[in-house]
Amino acid sequence: MQALQVWKTIGQAQAGCAALKQAGKRIGVVPTMGALHDGHLSLVRGSLAQCDATVVTIFVNPTQFGPGEDLSRYPQTWDQDLAALSELGVDAVFAPTVEEMYADGTTFVEPPAISKPLEGVHRPGHFRGVATIVLKLFHAVPADAAYFGQKDYQQAMVVSRMVQDLNCPIEMNVLPIVRDADGLALSSRNAYLTPADRQRALALHQTLRDAKNRIEQGCRDGEEISEGMLSSLSDCVDSVEYALLADPATLDPISAFPKTISAVIGLIAVYVGKTRLIDNEIIHVPS
Repeated sequence: MQALQVWKTIGQAQAGCAALKQAGKRIGVVPTMGALHDGHLSLVRGSLAQCDATVVTIFVNPTQFGPGEDLSRYPQTWDQDLAALSELGVDAVFAPTVEEMYADGTTFVEPPAISKPLEGVHRPGHFRGVATIVLKLFHAVPADAAYFGQKDYQQAMVVSRMVQDLNCPIEMNVLPIVRDADGLALSSRNAYLTPADRQRALALHQTLRDAKNRIEQGCRDGEEISEGMLSSLSDCVDSVEYALLADPATLDPISAFPKTISAVIGLIAVYVGKTRLIDNEIIHVPS
């Protein structure tokens, strides 16, 4: 197994990818902010299975954090991250500095309309930062395929639409959520949770499971189910930003199920203590 390369500059990343392509290799890229867990590693495994070479990016992007968010305390586990990626057989890590990625640049990407509800309301400017850095990473690491997780569902939709709208020559892959045995969706921010808060955080997955059960039992009143999600979460967490059923293609809230709908998505964002957690589940509607 060849040694894991670490690229610190855009020039190194572009030259490294050019060499891989010259060798006829299909390249997969997994954009991350580090503090890797099994959810990230599932994306890496997806790339390793489908591509000849895999590059993981590690960059804590300041432009997607709003005032008062956790940029300064975002977990960083560089040595552990490199060890895990090396063990899996990743070809390279692109880990630039903020100065390398932004320099004096003032060009930003205006995200598509799908960015406006939900996270767009509660984290204004977030998706502008996400769209900008992802496009910059795609130019620094010109891969053939990119891998994102379903847990950040709206983010994956924003990036997918940007790729389509801007004609980016890259294949988008969105892989399922990875959960701990107790149902909590894996997240780097889970490290902030106290044991008591972690126990309370299990309400997110349970709420989604309850919504799924109601739909499978025949309930078709989306507004009623969304109100039930909000009520059950409010009893367990410190604050709820949103909890609802939505159309998985548009993210429009669903009040009454259209006869033609085959799936809905339950979407949740809450605070448990000072930690913001999100979760979702795609629920297939029985015909």
